[in-house]
Amino acid sequence: MTGLLGIRGTGRTARGSAGGGPQALVQLLVLALVGAVGLVLGGTGASSADAVSACAGRPAKTVKFATGELRVYRSRAYACAVTVAKNPGKRRQMSVQLQARGARPVGDSGRYTTRAGPVTVPALHRCIRATGSISGTSGSTGWILC
Repeated sequence: MTGLLGIRGTGRTARGSAGGGPQALVQLLVLALVGAVGLVLGGTGASSADAVSACAGRPAKTVKFATGELRVYRSRAYACAVTVAKNPGKRRQMSVQLQARGARPVGDSGRYTTRAGPVTVPALHRCIRATGSISGTSGSTGWILC
């Protein structure tokens, strides 16, 4: 006689005490569903830093000011910037602007709770500058990554 696993022999199936029947299948599906929902909702491993780092690349410069900070990231061919509030919560005016030397600035502004941006510019072998502001207080990098 052949069992569930295709093993010929004693006449016993692979179900035994491990519970390979319909209940085990339902339990496995429920466990997979709970895991997927946890991933979609952020799970326990998500931190506020993960939520804020919307830019690809590695951190190149951080400029702190009274109401938040301007973060600039650099990947091989691109630069990216975000302005992050020190105390997120209520909506207030925020902006971020990024410019590669010889190109027009790219920006994002509006009434946000946590951050403005990300904005990205091509910056392979080019200097860049960034400016960020929150509620009238601002920070700027000057020309960097030259």
